[in-house]
Amino acid sequence: MRKQTLRDIDVTGKRALVRVDFNVPLDPLNNGGVILDDLRIRAVLPTIQYLRERDARVTLCSHLGRPKGEVVESLRLAPIAARLSELLDAPVASARDCIGPEAEAAVAQLAAGEVLLLENLRFHAEEEANDPAFAGALASLADIFVNDAFGTAHRAHASTIGVTKHLPAVAGLLLEKEIGYLDRIVTQPQRPLGAIIGGAKISDKMTCLRNLLGKAHVLIIGGGMANTLLKAQGQSIGDSLVEDDQLDTARAVMAEAEQRGSTLYLPIDVVVADRFAADAETRIEPAGEVPDGWRIMDAGPRSVAAYGEALQGCRTVVWNGPLGVAEFPQFARGSESLAKLIAGLDAVTIVGGGETVALVREAGLVDKFDHVSTGGGAFLEYLEGRELPGIAALDDA
Repeated sequence: MRKQTLRDIDVTGKRALVRVDFNVPLDPLNNGGVILDDLRIRAVLPTIQYLRERDARVTLCSHLGRPKGEVVESLRLAPIAARLSELLDAPVASARDCIGPEAEAAVAQLAAGEVLLLENLRFHAEEEANDPAFAGALASLADIFVNDAFGTAHRAHASTIGVTKHLPAVAGLLLEKEIGYLDRIVTQPQRPLGAIIGGAKISDKMTCLRNLLGKAHVLIIGGGMANTLLKAQGQSIGDSLVEDDQLDTARAVMAEAEQRGSTLYLPIDVVVADRFAADAETRIEPAGEVPDGWRIMDAGPRSVAAYGEALQGCRTVVWNGPLGVAEFPQFARGSESLAKLIAGLDAVTIVGGGETVALVREAGLVDKFDHVSTGGGAFLEYLEGRELPGIAALDDA
C-alpha cells in the first residue's frame, strides 16, 4: 500500500478523528432503532482497539442513510453507539451533532482510551458538498485523521478528503485490509484468478469487465447482464431483461476476452418464469432456448456446477453481483449454491457488493470467505481500476 497507515504514525495520547462507515441496515418497522446487520461496525473494531490501547481519544464520524442535509430522527446514530458499546464492552458516548459547541464539548470530555460517536454527518448538506468550512470544523476536533471507511472512499466528501487538508491523514486497519485484498486482483493478480460478475445491466459493469480481461483466467458472467451476451451470440432469451443497445459492445467484450486469454462462462441452463414475481411459475430451460412469454430469472443447476468446476484450481476468486433476481428467494438459489461452492474452494476468496454480501451472510458463510468487503460502490470502482478520492487524499508512505 502506497499510503501511510495507522502503523506508520505515533498515535499515543492523540485526539483521533476516525471516519467509519456505519451506514448499516436498520429495521424500518422499529423507526430505525434496530440494527439488522452489524458487519460494518464489527469490521472497524481492530482500528478502534488499536487506538484505545495507545491511549488515544477516539472520535468516530459516519453517515447513515440519505437525510439530504436535514435532521431525520430515525437516522440518528445513538443506536449504533449502543451496539458499538456492547461490542467493545466499554462505554461509547454519542453527540447530538458532528460539529459546533456540543461536538467540541463532547470531545473535550474524552479521557485517554475513550470513544465518542458524532452525530450523522449527512444531517449537514455541507458534508456531501465537501464544504471547506465544514471540513475545517470537523478537523478542529482532532490531531490526526484516520480513514477506515472503505465504503465511502469513492466519495469526495468533507469527511473523506476535506479533512485531509488540515490533519495528518492515514488509513485505518480495515481500509488497509480492503486494499490489500483487492490489490491481489487489480494491481498484483494472484493467478489463476477467477471472477464472477453479476448484476442486471452489462452497461453498469462494462468498465469492470474490461479491466478484468487478461487478469482473470476464468470470468463468469451472471444476472441480467448475461442475457445481453447470450442474445449477442444469437441465442433465444424469450422476454428476458436485455440491453439491445449494448449488443455490439457485448460482442466486442467476448472477442477481447478470447484475445487476452480470459475464458468467459455464460449460463448453459436457466431458471425461467412466466412473470417477474416472487410466486411466478418456473421451469428450467437450456440457456439459448427460452420461449416467448418466459424470462430468465436465475442460473440453473448445470450452470452452477460448471462454474464450480471452472473455478477449481484458481488461487484467487472474487465475486460481485448475484446470478439471478436474488430479492426473490426462489431465484436466489443459484447464487446460494455458488456461494457454497466458492466457500469450499482452496483459494483466497473475496466477495463484495451489497446484494452479494447479503447472500453470503444469509447463507451463514461469512466466516468461510477470506474477505467480505464493506464496500459496495467503492468495491466496484476499485475493480474498475479507478483511483478512489478518499484513498488518494491520504498521506503518501
